[in-house]
Amino acid sequence: MDRGFLKAGNPRTLLAAFLYFDVSFMVWVLLGPLGIAISHDLHLNSAQKGLLVAMPVLAGALLRVVAGALVDHYGPRRVAIGMQSFVIAGLAATWMLAPHSYIGLFPVAFVLGVAGASFAVALPLASGWYPPQYQGTALGIAGAGNSGTALASLFAPGLAALYGWTNVFGLATLPLVLVLCAFIYLAKEPPRHPSAGLVAWLPVLKKADCWALMFFYGVTFGGFVGLASFLTIYFNDQYGLSPAVAGSCTALVVFAGSFIRPLGGALADRIGGERALCILYGAATVIFGLIGFGLPTIWLAFPAFFVGMLVLGLGNGAVFQLVPTRFAQQVGILTGLVGMSGGVGGFYLASSLGAARQATGSYSLGFLAFAGIALVALVCVSICRRSWNKPAGAQGTDTTGFSAIS
Repeated sequence: MDRGFLKAGNPRTLLAAFLYFDVSFMVWVLLGPLGIAISHDLHLNSAQKGLLVAMPVLAGALLRVVAGALVDHYGPRRVAIGMQSFVIAGLAATWMLAPHSYIGLFPVAFVLGVAGASFAVALPLASGWYPPQYQGTALGIAGAGNSGTALASLFAPGLAALYGWTNVFGLATLPLVLVLCAFIYLAKEPPRHPSAGLVAWLPVLKKADCWALMFFYGVTFGGFVGLASFLTIYFNDQYGLSPAVAGSCTALVVFAGSFIRPLGGALADRIGGERALCILYGAATVIFGLIGFGLPTIWLAFPAFFVGMLVLGLGNGAVFQLVPTRFAQQVGILTGLVGMSGGVGGFYLASSLGAARQATGSYSLGFLAFAGIALVALVCVSICRRSWNKPAGAQGTDTTGFSAIS
């Protein structure tokens, strides 16, 4: 980070975006760290556990499209305040009603999904204050708020053991209220944000570049949030770790993936997002392939997941360096669409791991399938790299730069 970055934007708003994103992601994946206690209380099988922890991820994914459109119309600061207020009210209601059935937790998943949609709000808030040459770094810093998933893994299992898992929802409102107050004080609406309605989605969706970015983020962020949601359950089930220890191990690998994200954006600023993603998808294919073939002890598995999360975190920053570069006038909509695909990827990974365990008695098939998807992403981004780097006149009638593979 050079000195020009510190003078180029609005550090107070960037901090507000990070804090809002951080606590929102903390509650978004809350069912994952609570999954051991919930499944024990409600007698859930592996497939039910996987689906339960994946549902907030899916809800957040779908709601990101709506949040992105609202940001373009009303501005990210206003939308953030409204969404955070809704989540606080929903968590308070959950705490008071104390649902104790599998079906009763699905409305809770929707509330947590609203928190997950914060992605489509925090990133445009940060992006709107910074010029193109600093987009990767600014979005990486704001996006490092996904470290909130680690906070959930670190504290939720222990709090559930002490006070019961239903009371954790009430306790979660405390940091949300504090951050909301700080956000109102610190955040300023960016001086520029495109105003667009729902009709603006269709032209964007007709562009192959949009689908390419959605797929790329579905792999990197989908892998990140899917693992953040499921690893506490995995470490407990696969290696016999206690809920608290499993949560701590999950927190460590999630912290690694979260705080490396700004470096991924800065790396993409320096060498290009496409080139960075080629390297990272190749590494992800190898790492998760090894995990899929089986690592017999936690002493081998933990370093593998640690490095794997570093790779995915770098990839998250690299993908979002490309969003304002290729869609400068539709950052809000693209943030919603690309963010949605990341959530869908996370839903797939978490639910597929539970389904694989239920069907085969092992998680191997789920991890091998994810490694295969990362390999497909490597091939696709390699093609995109050649196409996007061509002069506009050499790409025929499609000036998006993706005509060669569309």
